[in-house]
Amino acid sequence: MPIAMWHYIDKVVLTAAVVVAVSEVAKRSTFWSAALASLPLTSILAFVWLYLDTTDTARVAELSHSILWLVLPSLTLFIVLPILLRSGVAFWLGLVVACIATAIAYLAMVWCLNRFGIRV
Repeated sequence: MPIAMWHYIDKVVLTAAVVVAVSEVAKRSTFWSAALASLPLTSILAFVWLYLDTTDTARVAELSHSILWLVLPSLTLFIVLPILLRSGVAFWLGLVVACIATAIAYLAMVWCLNRFGIRV
């Protein structure tokens, strides 16, 4: 198997391990799971993979800058979902509605950024 394929497999396995770790920790402690999930692990992994693949620090910086702007609308999910679930909305419906609200927030943020000449 080519080296590139092993590198790809390594990326998938490590990234999946992070997600599984968060869900497993959540079974024991929502606080520690939330702490682990709130770390920008996905972003850090993306920075590392991008740098290892390209050695282009400018691209890593650009990715980091774009993530900064898109963190704000992503908070919509963490506001809307608990409100819906605590209001008695079924989990799957609440998750779908919260995801739709988050997608709308992303679109609104990108539109606003474009209006001010900021590209992400």
